[in-house]
Amino acid sequence: MRVSGENAILLVSNEAQGGVVMTGGQVAGLIAAIAFLILVLFIGMFLVKMNKTLGEVNRSMKSMTSDIDVISHQAEDIMANANELLTDVNKKVATIDPVFQAAADLGESVSDLNTATRNLTDRVGVTAKKTAKTSMAARVSKTAFDLYRNRKNKN
Repeated sequence: MRVSGENAILLVSNEAQGGVVMTGGQVAGLIAAIAFLILVLFIGMFLVKMNKTLGEVNRSMKSMTSDIDVISHQAEDIMANANELLTDVNKKVATIDPVFQAAADLGESVSDLNTATRNLTDRVGVTAKKTAKTSMAARVSKTAFDLYRNRKNKN
């Protein structure tokens, strides 16, 4: 077995079998190369997964964009229908307005008729009271006159 230098490492202890001796720097370089290879493999796997994820995100975005376009067109149709409906309702309300005005006028006329009827009833009541008083006075007068005539005829 042959060792060259203080930092030499014996990989295979038998020179007859073709063993190789490496220095500490070579071993550190080999470890760094293996670590770098492992790092590259993990970064590669990460990039492959990230590429799949981004592909799914792109498909989702395309699907969402087409769905939003459909929703936008449907919303436009709904707004157009709502505008037509509102225009139709406004026209019908304008047609019905005279009916409501006539009903309001009729209500006012009925109110005026009720007021006139109350006034007439009050006047008839007052006239009836006056007539009753006059009628009573006429009866009393007639009775007094009849009594006077009967006395005069007796005398």
